[in-house]
Amino acid sequence: MATSAASLSKGTWWKEGVAYQIYPASFKDSNGDGLGDIAGILSKVDYLKDLGVDIVWVSPMFESPQIDMGYDISNYESVHAPYGTVEDMQALIDACHARGMKILLDLVINHTSSEHAWFKESRSSRDNPKRNWYIWKPPRYAEDGSRLPPTNWRSYFSGSTWEWDEHTQEYYLHLFAKEMPDLNWENEETRQAIYNSAMRFWLDKGVDGFRVDCVNMYSKRLGFLDAPILDAAVFEQPAWCEYANGPRMHEFLREMNSAVLNQYDAVTVGELPHTPDPKHVLRYVGAGDKQLSMVFQFDIVDIGQGTVGKYRFEDWKLPFFKATVAKWQQFIEGTDGWTTAFCENHDQGRSVSRFASDLPEHRENSAKLLSLMLATLTGTLYIYQGQEIGMINVPTDWTIEKDYQDIESVNFYHAAVKAAREAMAGDQQAIQKETDYIRRSIQILGRDNARTPMQWDASNKSAGFTDRPEGGWMRTHDLYPEINVAKQQSEPDSVLSFWKNMLRLRKSHKDLFIYGNFRLYDPDNESTFVFAKTTTPAGEAATGAGQAAVVVLNFTDKVQVVHLPPADEVGDIQLQVGNYLDATAAEKTEQSSALGRQRTLRPWEGRLYMSS
Repeated sequence: MATSAASLSKGTWWKEGVAYQIYPASFKDSNGDGLGDIAGILSKVDYLKDLGVDIVWVSPMFESPQIDMGYDISNYESVHAPYGTVEDMQALIDACHARGMKILLDLVINHTSSEHAWFKESRSSRDNPKRNWYIWKPPRYAEDGSRLPPTNWRSYFSGSTWEWDEHTQEYYLHLFAKEMPDLNWENEETRQAIYNSAMRFWLDKGVDGFRVDCVNMYSKRLGFLDAPILDAAVFEQPAWCEYANGPRMHEFLREMNSAVLNQYDAVTVGELPHTPDPKHVLRYVGAGDKQLSMVFQFDIVDIGQGTVGKYRFEDWKLPFFKATVAKWQQFIEGTDGWTTAFCENHDQGRSVSRFASDLPEHRENSAKLLSLMLATLTGTLYIYQGQEIGMINVPTDWTIEKDYQDIESVNFYHAAVKAAREAMAGDQQAIQKETDYIRRSIQILGRDNARTPMQWDASNKSAGFTDRPEGGWMRTHDLYPEINVAKQQSEPDSVLSFWKNMLRLRKSHKDLFIYGNFRLYDPDNESTFVFAKTTTPAGEAATGAGQAAVVVLNFTDKVQVVHLPPADEVGDIQLQVGNYLDATAAEKTEQSSALGRQRTLRPWEGRLYMSS
């Protein structure tokens, strides 16, 4: 009999562990300066252990000018001073290990800060030995003689990916902010410096691996051609087809493993955007060709983003969401690859607000519904800070001018408003409509939603995140008195308690939930999401030694009817968990009726059934 794909290498810590992402600036402030820090993280290590966390992922805490919240690194071997020191990081590494937890750091090596010593040398002169450590190009010229960038590529943070350097009379490439120049991976000397400074330095201190930022962008297509024009109203165009998954990308990752990672048995989870083909993703995560341990495939968290501009929200339907989950659950079956399960991170709006309901009457059940879904999915499970208490998006009355901090969304807003004023000159009503639409899109999708301070308690107006009288570096969410850790720790039916229970259940049935096969039912239903997890492959009944679970989820605020899969496919199943307190009583009532395997779900209700 065939086995589930994932069972080919069971017992691996990074497959079975629950990972928890920490955003240092917003997690916990220990010294009253309004900014989170490493000592603050250290003070909450026992909280993470109690939650059920096995792997702690710390987002960038390296020395940085903080143009992009630490993803602009000026020294890989030092720590951003307000966060602490290298010695503080060593203490955190040791504390995690002492509690049986692993620790991952962010590996940001597509680019550095323009304040990094390497770039300062590179831009000092055209004949500097480090000139070729970054990507420099001469200008183009229009017919009228005006200077143009080498290509029409658009930056993720709006505007061109090319910045003119007056001193050396050339442009340098930056896929993100102009203060974040891209490294030239074609240069072997550059790669070796990256391996030593960004990787070996921290692996020697005991970190267990890395979340690898922009992992498919190191190899650009060297022709540096213009991107196809999708928006004729502007010069800059989305250009990932020219810089993502380039010709040497897999070669570079193999080298990274053979030269460094394999020597430390380090785990990697790559950020892999712009890679929709499962066959291509398998090239990255197949164990036989060691490149990455696993990746974040962003189709789920990209739902609702605009096709031309990220912050141009587009409505979506549940069948698309379900098909996306199924795609990245099933693509590893019959292979030696691995997958991940997540729906939040530091770059996304909160999942309760985006995929469920953050209305007061629904938000707790919505958070539990998403917990039930995620904890039963195959792959390594990643939780983002605050997700375990059901934190939600910022209120609609927060303003771009006063409350939002993120460079990406703020730049997008100003660029979009400027474009609207130019295109709709004099039509104030149309300009206002476009402005309101962009504001609403950012309120749904913006990165600041995930970066508000962690809500620990209601002890002060900063939700216990900081003791600084004027508050934290960023405004605290208005609902912190209702949504906070301390309150939920004392409530057995809280979102936090539900997450703890689900993580325990996941680990106690790891063959089924972590390694099992995923089967989607009723894919076209726009209201409910029904799937099964089995330890037997497709086409075989979950009987005998096989296990099965069925998850039924109502993704609406109305009562919905679902049908459990037939017994010959999932066996005899019984209710195990529900996100409504009276789920067991409701189930007994329905079982005693003459409706067979039909069930009625209340608004945002989720239930988990398991074979006996």
